[in-house]
Amino acid sequence: MKPISNPQNPFVPEVRDRLEPPAPVTPDIYEETVKTILSHNTSPDLPFRWSVNPYRGCFHACAYCYARPTHEYWGFGSGTDFESKLVVKVNAPAKLQESLNRRSWQGELIVFSGNTDPYQPLEATYKLTRSCLQVCAEFQNPVGLITKSALIVRDIEVLQELRDKAWVRVYLSIPFASDDIARKVEPQAPSISKRFETLEFLSKAGISTAVSIAPVIPGLNEHDIPQILSRARDAGAQHAAYILLRLNDNVEQVFVERMTYHFPDRIQKILARLKEVREGQVGERTFFKRHVGEGKTWDVIAQLFETAYRKQGFQDRSDTPIPSTFRRPGPTQLSLFEDPPC
Repeated sequence: MKPISNPQNPFVPEVRDRLEPPAPVTPDIYEETVKTILSHNTSPDLPFRWSVNPYRGCFHACAYCYARPTHEYWGFGSGTDFESKLVVKVNAPAKLQESLNRRSWQGELIVFSGNTDPYQPLEATYKLTRSCLQVCAEFQNPVGLITKSALIVRDIEVLQELRDKAWVRVYLSIPFASDDIARKVEPQAPSISKRFETLEFLSKAGISTAVSIAPVIPGLNEHDIPQILSRARDAGAQHAAYILLRLNDNVEQVFVERMTYHFPDRIQKILARLKEVREGQVGERTFFKRHVGEGKTWDVIAQLFETAYRKQGFQDRSDTPIPSTFRRPGPTQLSLFEDPPC
Protein backbone atom coordinates (compact mmCIF):
# COMPACT_ATOMS: atom_id res chain seq x y z
CA MET A 1 0.00 0.00 0.00
CA LYS A 2 1.22 3.48 -0.77
CA PRO A 3 2.19 5.54 2.29
CA ILE A 4 -0.07 8.32 0.98
CA SER A 5 -3.15 7.60 -1.12
CA ASN A 6 -6.18 9.78 -1.78
CA PRO A 7 -9.16 9.51 -4.13
CA GLN A 8 -9.38 12.27 -6.73
CA ASN A 9 -10.84 15.46 -5.24
CA PRO A 10 -13.79 16.41 -7.48
CA PHE A 11 -13.24 20.11 -6.70
CA VAL A 12 -9.57 20.14 -7.73
CA PRO A 13 -8.78 19.65 -11.45
CA GLU A 14 -5.13 18.73 -10.88
CA VAL A 15 -3.95 15.27 -9.83
CA ARG A 16 -0.80 15.02 -7.73
CA ASP A 17 0.92 11.72 -7.13
CA ARG A 18 4.37 10.76 -5.95
CA LEU A 19 6.59 9.43 -8.72
CA GLU A 20 8.49 7.35 -6.16
CA PRO A 21 8.28 6.69 -2.39
CA PRO A 22 8.58 9.85 -0.27
CA ALA A 23 11.83 10.80 1.44
CA PRO A 24 11.90 10.66 5.28
CA VAL A 25 12.49 14.42 5.53
CA THR A 26 10.14 17.35 6.08
CA PRO A 27 11.73 20.53 4.74
CA ASP A 28 11.31 24.05 6.06
CA ILE A 29 10.20 26.40 3.28
CA TYR A 30 11.10 30.10 3.16
CA GLU A 31 9.55 32.39 0.57
CA GLU A 32 11.68 35.21 -0.80
CA THR A 33 10.89 38.20 -3.00
CA VAL A 34 13.99 38.86 -5.07
CA LYS A 35 15.18 42.04 -6.78
CA THR A 36 16.60 40.17 -9.75
CA ILE A 37 16.52 36.60 -11.06
CA LEU A 38 19.05 36.50 -13.90
CA SER A 39 22.47 35.46 -12.59
CA HIS A 40 25.45 36.64 -14.62
CA ASN A 41 28.24 34.09 -14.94
CA THR A 42 31.70 35.32 -15.88
CA SER A 43 33.46 31.93 -15.75
CA PRO A 44 35.36 31.45 -19.02
CA ASP A 45 35.15 27.65 -18.81
CA LEU A 46 31.34 27.50 -18.93
CA PRO A 47 29.36 27.63 -22.20
CA PHE A 48 26.75 30.07 -20.89
CA ARG A 49 26.67 33.52 -19.28
CA TRP A 50 23.17 33.64 -17.81
CA SER A 51 21.22 31.35 -15.51
CA VAL A 52 18.01 31.31 -13.51
CA ASN A 53 17.79 29.66 -10.08
CA PRO A 54 14.19 29.69 -8.79
CA TYR A 55 15.18 27.89 -5.57
CA ARG A 56 17.98 28.09 -3.01
CA GLY A 57 19.04 24.78 -1.52
CA CYS A 58 18.06 21.43 -3.00
CA PHE A 59 15.94 18.64 -1.56
CA HIS A 60 17.79 15.99 -3.60
CA ALA A 61 20.57 16.02 -0.96
CA CYS A 62 23.40 14.89 -3.26
CA ALA A 63 26.47 14.47 -1.07
CA TYR A 64 28.82 15.94 -3.69
CA CYS A 65 26.82 19.06 -4.66
CA TYR A 66 29.17 21.95 -5.40
CA ALA A 67 26.37 24.44 -4.59
CA ARG A 68 26.27 23.57 -0.89
CA PRO A 69 28.56 26.45 0.24
CA THR A 70 26.20 29.00 -1.37
CA HIS A 71 23.69 28.22 1.36
CA GLU A 72 26.14 29.57 3.92
CA TYR A 73 25.80 33.06 2.43
CA TRP A 74 22.25 33.15 3.83
CA GLY A 75 23.12 32.02 7.35
CA PHE A 76 22.33 28.33 6.79
CA GLY A 77 24.61 25.31 6.94
CA SER A 78 25.97 23.53 3.89
CA GLY A 79 25.00 20.07 5.21
CA THR A 80 21.48 19.12 6.22
CA ASP A 81 20.36 22.77 6.07
CA PHE A 82 21.11 22.81 2.34
CA GLU A 83 18.58 20.06 1.68
CA SER A 84 15.99 20.86 4.35
CA LYS A 85 15.87 24.67 4.62
CA LEU A 86 14.75 25.63 1.15
CA VAL A 87 14.16 29.12 -0.20
CA VAL A 88 11.57 29.80 -2.90
CA LYS A 89 11.94 32.91 -5.07
CA VAL A 90 8.22 33.46 -5.47
CA ASN A 91 8.46 36.38 -7.91
CA ALA A 92 11.03 34.73 -10.20
CA PRO A 93 8.80 34.62 -13.33
CA ALA A 94 7.82 38.29 -13.04
CA LYS A 95 11.46 39.31 -12.54
CA LEU A 96 12.54 37.24 -15.52
CA GLN A 97 9.95 38.91 -17.71
CA GLU A 98 11.14 42.28 -16.46
CA SER A 99 14.75 41.41 -17.37
CA LEU A 100 13.87 40.16 -20.84
CA ASN A 101 11.92 43.34 -21.51
CA ARG A 102 14.98 45.50 -20.92
CA ARG A 103 16.48 46.97 -24.08
CA SER A 104 19.90 45.75 -22.99
CA TRP A 105 18.80 42.11 -23.21
CA GLN A 106 19.71 40.56 -26.56
CA GLY A 107 18.37 37.05 -26.19
CA GLU A 108 21.33 34.99 -24.98
CA LEU A 109 21.00 31.40 -23.79
CA ILE A 110 19.51 31.06 -20.29
CA VAL A 111 20.35 27.93 -18.29
CA PHE A 112 18.05 26.47 -15.62
CA SER A 113 19.83 26.32 -13.36
CA GLY A 114 23.44 27.04 -12.68
CA ASN A 115 23.10 26.12 -9.02
CA THR A 116 20.35 23.82 -7.71
CA ASP A 117 17.86 21.58 -9.50
CA PRO A 118 15.02 23.63 -11.04
CA TYR A 119 12.74 20.59 -10.90
CA GLN A 120 13.28 19.58 -7.29
CA PRO A 121 10.02 18.58 -5.52
CA LEU A 122 9.07 22.16 -4.58
CA GLU A 123 8.48 22.82 -8.27
CA ALA A 124 5.46 20.51 -8.24
CA THR A 125 3.62 23.05 -6.10
CA TYR A 126 5.21 26.41 -6.93
CA LYS A 127 5.63 25.90 -10.71
CA LEU A 128 8.25 28.65 -10.86
CA THR A 129 10.45 26.87 -13.39
CA ARG A 130 7.42 26.20 -15.58
CA SER A 131 6.35 29.84 -15.42
CA CYS A 132 9.88 31.02 -16.20
CA LEU A 133 10.00 28.69 -19.21
CA GLN A 134 6.70 30.14 -20.37
CA VAL A 135 8.28 33.59 -20.18
CA CYS A 136 11.19 32.37 -22.31
CA ALA A 137 8.74 30.89 -24.82
CA GLU A 138 6.85 34.18 -24.93
CA PHE A 139 10.11 35.96 -25.80
CA GLN A 140 11.42 33.09 -27.96
CA ASN A 141 14.56 32.98 -25.84
CA PRO A 142 16.86 29.90 -26.07
CA VAL A 143 16.97 27.69 -22.97
CA GLY A 144 19.13 24.95 -21.51
CA LEU A 145 17.97 22.77 -18.61
CA ILE A 146 19.91 20.56 -16.19
CA THR A 147 17.93 18.26 -13.90
CA LYS A 148 17.67 14.87 -12.24
CA SER A 149 13.91 15.03 -11.97
CA ALA A 150 11.13 13.25 -13.84
CA LEU A 151 8.87 16.20 -13.00
CA ILE A 152 10.15 17.90 -16.15
CA VAL A 153 7.82 15.72 -18.26
CA ARG A 154 4.91 17.71 -16.83
CA ASP A 155 6.06 20.67 -18.93
CA ILE A 156 6.50 18.85 -22.21
CA GLU A 157 4.21 21.20 -24.11
CA VAL A 158 6.22 24.23 -22.93
CA LEU A 159 9.47 22.53 -23.96
CA GLN A 160 8.01 21.74 -27.38
CA GLU A 161 6.95 25.36 -27.76
CA LEU A 162 10.51 26.44 -26.96
CA ARG A 163 11.81 23.89 -29.47
CA ASP A 164 9.53 25.25 -32.18
CA LYS A 165 9.97 28.96 -31.46
CA ALA A 166 13.53 29.16 -30.13
CA TRP A 167 15.98 26.45 -28.95
CA VAL A 168 16.01 24.07 -25.99
CA ARG A 169 18.18 21.22 -24.73
CA VAL A 170 17.67 19.13 -21.58
CA TYR A 171 20.59 17.55 -19.75
CA LEU A 172 19.63 14.64 -17.47
CA SER A 173 22.21 14.29 -14.71
CA ILE A 174 22.93 10.55 -14.43
CA PRO A 175 26.27 9.82 -12.74
CA PHE A 176 25.54 6.22 -11.73
CA ALA A 177 24.31 3.04 -13.40
CA SER A 178 22.97 1.49 -10.18
CA ASP A 179 19.86 2.62 -8.32
CA ASP A 180 21.33 1.23 -5.10
CA ILE A 181 24.59 3.20 -5.31
CA ALA A 182 22.80 6.36 -6.42
CA ARG A 183 20.38 6.20 -3.48
CA LYS A 184 23.30 6.30 -1.06
CA VAL A 185 24.98 9.29 -2.72
CA GLU A 186 21.84 11.13 -3.90
CA PRO A 187 19.36 9.99 -1.23
CA GLN A 188 16.35 12.13 -2.18
CA ALA A 189 16.82 12.38 -5.93
CA PRO A 190 14.75 10.31 -8.38
CA SER A 191 16.08 6.85 -9.10
CA ILE A 192 18.44 6.20 -11.99
CA SER A 193 15.74 4.08 -13.64
CA LYS A 194 13.29 6.97 -13.48
CA ARG A 195 15.86 9.33 -15.01
CA PHE A 196 16.44 7.07 -17.99
CA GLU A 197 12.67 6.80 -18.46
CA THR A 198 12.50 10.59 -18.43
CA LEU A 199 15.32 10.85 -20.95
CA GLU A 200 13.48 8.49 -23.28
CA PHE A 201 10.18 10.34 -22.90
CA LEU A 202 11.73 13.69 -23.75
CA SER A 203 13.68 12.29 -26.69
CA LYS A 204 10.59 10.64 -28.17
CA ALA A 205 8.74 13.94 -27.74
CA GLY A 206 11.27 15.61 -30.01
CA ILE A 207 13.30 17.46 -27.39
CA SER A 208 17.08 17.66 -27.81
CA THR A 209 18.50 15.64 -24.92
CA ALA A 210 21.86 14.91 -23.36
CA VAL A 211 23.21 12.88 -20.46
CA SER A 212 25.54 14.49 -17.95
CA ILE A 213 27.83 12.13 -16.02
CA ALA A 214 28.47 14.61 -13.27
CA PRO A 215 30.36 14.10 -11.20
CA VAL A 216 32.77 11.34 -12.06
CA ILE A 217 33.90 10.03 -8.65
CA PRO A 218 37.16 8.08 -9.11
CA GLY A 219 37.02 4.80 -7.24
CA LEU A 220 33.21 4.73 -7.24
CA ASN A 221 31.53 5.34 -10.58
CA GLU A 222 34.06 5.66 -13.41
CA HIS A 223 33.39 2.07 -14.46
CA ASP A 224 29.72 3.00 -14.95
CA ILE A 225 30.55 5.37 -17.83
CA PRO A 226 30.13 2.88 -20.74
CA GLN A 227 26.85 1.54 -19.36
CA ILE A 228 25.45 5.03 -18.73
CA LEU A 229 26.32 6.15 -22.25
CA SER A 230 24.84 2.99 -23.76
CA ARG A 231 21.57 3.33 -21.86
CA ALA A 232 21.40 7.05 -22.61
CA ARG A 233 21.87 6.46 -26.33
CA ASP A 234 19.20 3.76 -26.27
CA ALA A 235 16.93 6.31 -24.59
CA GLY A 236 17.49 8.75 -27.46
CA ALA A 237 20.10 11.13 -26.04
CA GLN A 238 22.08 12.88 -28.78
CA HIS A 239 24.76 14.44 -26.59
CA ALA A 240 26.82 13.57 -23.51
CA ALA A 241 29.23 15.27 -21.12
CA TYR A 242 31.19 14.45 -17.98
CA ILE A 243 32.73 16.44 -15.12
CA LEU A 244 35.17 15.40 -12.41
CA LEU A 245 34.20 15.63 -8.73
CA ARG A 246 35.53 18.66 -6.86
CA LEU A 247 35.24 19.01 -3.09
CA ASN A 248 35.73 22.69 -2.41
CA ASP A 249 35.15 24.27 1.01
CA ASN A 250 32.67 22.43 3.27
CA VAL A 251 31.54 20.11 0.48
CA GLU A 252 34.53 17.97 1.42
CA GLN A 253 33.32 17.49 4.99
CA VAL A 254 29.77 16.64 3.92
CA PHE A 255 30.93 14.24 1.22
CA VAL A 256 33.52 12.44 3.36
CA GLU A 257 31.14 12.07 6.31
CA ARG A 258 28.37 10.58 4.19
CA MET A 259 30.55 8.40 2.01
CA THR A 260 32.36 7.04 5.09
CA TYR A 261 28.98 5.96 6.45
CA HIS A 262 27.75 4.33 3.23
CA PHE A 263 31.05 3.08 1.82
CA PRO A 264 33.41 2.49 4.76
CA ASP A 265 35.44 0.02 2.71
CA ARG A 266 35.80 2.40 -0.27
CA ILE A 267 36.18 5.89 1.14
CA GLN A 268 39.97 5.80 1.41
CA LYS A 269 40.26 4.53 -2.14
CA ILE A 270 37.91 7.26 -3.38
CA LEU A 271 39.90 10.01 -1.67
CA ALA A 272 43.23 8.58 -2.82
CA ARG A 273 42.07 8.33 -6.44
CA LEU A 274 40.62 11.85 -6.31
CA LYS A 275 43.89 13.28 -4.99
CA GLU A 276 45.72 11.35 -7.68
CA VAL A 277 43.85 13.19 -10.44
CA ARG A 278 43.73 16.52 -8.56
CA GLU A 279 47.49 16.91 -7.98
CA GLY A 280 47.22 15.91 -4.32
CA GLN A 281 44.10 17.95 -3.56
CA VAL A 282 40.40 17.08 -3.43
CA GLY A 283 39.15 20.47 -4.63
CA GLU A 284 39.94 22.80 -7.50
CA ARG A 285 38.91 26.36 -8.34
CA THR A 286 41.12 27.14 -11.32
CA PHE A 287 39.21 27.78 -14.53
CA PHE A 288 39.64 25.06 -17.18
CA LYS A 289 41.11 22.72 -14.51
CA ARG A 290 38.20 22.40 -12.08
CA HIS A 291 36.07 20.16 -14.33
CA VAL A 292 38.82 17.77 -15.43
CA GLY A 293 41.74 15.91 -13.92
CA GLU A 294 45.36 15.20 -14.74
CA GLY A 295 47.69 12.23 -14.84
CA LYS A 296 47.48 8.63 -15.98
CA THR A 297 44.40 7.73 -13.96
CA TRP A 298 42.45 10.62 -15.44
CA ASP A 299 43.69 9.76 -18.93
CA VAL A 300 42.22 6.28 -18.50
CA ILE A 301 38.88 7.74 -17.38
CA ALA A 302 38.83 10.22 -20.26
CA GLN A 303 39.64 7.47 -22.75
CA LEU A 304 36.88 5.30 -21.29
CA PHE A 305 34.40 8.08 -21.96
CA GLU A 306 35.72 8.89 -25.44
CA THR A 307 35.69 5.26 -26.55
CA ALA A 308 32.12 4.68 -25.35
CA TYR A 309 31.03 8.05 -26.77
CA ARG A 310 32.24 7.12 -30.25
CA LYS A 311 31.00 3.56 -30.02
CA GLN A 312 27.47 4.66 -29.14
CA GLY A 313 27.35 7.18 -31.99
CA PHE A 314 26.70 10.39 -30.08
CA GLN A 315 26.66 13.55 -32.16
CA ASP A 316 29.83 15.52 -32.79
CA ARG A 317 30.65 17.85 -29.89
CA SER A 318 31.65 20.80 -32.04
CA ASP A 319 29.81 23.88 -30.89
CA THR A 320 26.48 24.21 -32.67
CA PRO A 321 25.44 27.86 -32.91
CA ILE A 322 22.26 28.64 -31.02
CA PRO A 323 19.81 30.42 -33.32
CA SER A 324 18.98 34.10 -32.78
CA THR A 325 15.25 33.75 -32.24
CA PHE A 326 14.68 36.28 -29.45
CA ARG A 327 11.92 38.87 -29.87
CA ARG A 328 9.91 40.97 -27.50
CA PRO A 329 6.16 40.47 -27.60
CA GLY A 330 4.23 43.26 -29.27
CA PRO A 331 2.38 45.86 -27.18
CA THR A 332 -0.95 44.18 -27.93
CA GLN A 333 0.12 40.87 -26.44
CA LEU A 334 -0.94 40.46 -22.83
CA SER A 335 1.83 39.73 -20.34
CA LEU A 336 1.74 36.51 -18.39
CA PHE A 337 2.13 38.46 -15.16
CA GLU A 338 0.18 41.67 -15.72
CA ASP A 339 -3.51 42.21 -15.11
CA PRO A 340 -5.53 42.59 -18.33
CA PRO A 341 -6.98 46.04 -19.02
CA CYS A 342 -10.41 46.72 -17.59
